[in-house]
Amino acid sequence: MPEKAKPASSADQTALLRQLPSVDELLLRPRVADLGGKLDRGFLVELVRGVLAQLRREIVSGDPVEESQLSVDALERRVVGSVEQALAPSLRGVINASGVILHTNLGRAPLPEAILEEFRQSATQYSNLEYDVAAGARGKRDVHTSRLIERLTGAEAAIVVNNCAAAVLVTLAGLARGGEVIVSRGELIEIG
Repeated sequence: MPEKAKPASSADQTALLRQLPSVDELLLRPRVADLGGKLDRGFLVELVRGVLAQLRREIVSGDPVEESQLSVDALERRVVGSVEQALAPSLRGVINASGVILHTNLGRAPLPEAILEEFRQSATQYSNLEYDVAAGARGKRDVHTSRLIERLTGAEAAIVVNNCAAAVLVTLAGLARGGEVIVSRGELIEIG
């Protein structure tokens, strides 16, 4: 196991800083250059500068820095790691142990795999979302869901909206038409 490096003196810090490669030198490294073909160059340059700036801060603050960390190979690996971290999705699966089934902060309800496959098929090609194929003209987008909901619930008509605020508005428009709706101040929210 290698020995821990000792904090560098001022002269040592200067020597270590001089060993750092230039941004251009790192951009020409094979693995970094390969990333340049897949990423915006400005973004890649920003990440390379960030890696070098972090190492400079470590050196200047007196943190122990081994010379092996300053090799172009080590810095190339660090840049690639920085790119991977920057491009990694921030959304990830979690366990909902809150007791709330439709939890707003946890993405509401998970969708079954079969539904996701249907979504994938619909989303990867054109569809008759708002087109009446039989009439050859513009149609209504709610016909696809309203018929099913009417059949399932026995309702005369149905509509699907995409958020709770719209659902409350549609419900109140139907149930409280011409009347008054009282909402407690604590239930008022601002959207947007």
